[in-house]
Amino acid sequence: QVRLVESGGGLVQPGGSLRLSCVASGNIFSITAMGWHRQAPGKERELLAAITGAGTTKYVDSVKGRFTISRDNAKNTVYLQMNSLKPEDTAVYYCNEVKGSWAWGQGTQVTVSS
Repeated sequence: QVRLVESGGGLVQPGGSLRLSCVASGNIFSITAMGWHRQAPGKERELLAAITGAGTTKYVDSVKGRFTISRDNAKNTVYLQMNSLKPEDTAVYYCNEVKGSWAWGQGTQVTVSS
């Protein structure tokens, strides 16, 4: 069973930046396409960004150009650099394989507010 631990969230003003990290246990991380997902209050959880084991990335339109997903396979870690944050980015952020088939971690809260 893969265990996921997210960190790096917090309160930030609009236009600010945050870098999220997610450490995954298990030895299949390096070959697994990973994603960052988020769930805002009252909304469904959505996949924002994905990265293959080889480093190919894909983003939803709402974060394209502002968020960057990356990974360090040696550290079993996936990152999400978030720039130009907006109030509508407020949500709990989770990492998981792109289909969300692993057990979810606790997530990390991101609040964008002045």
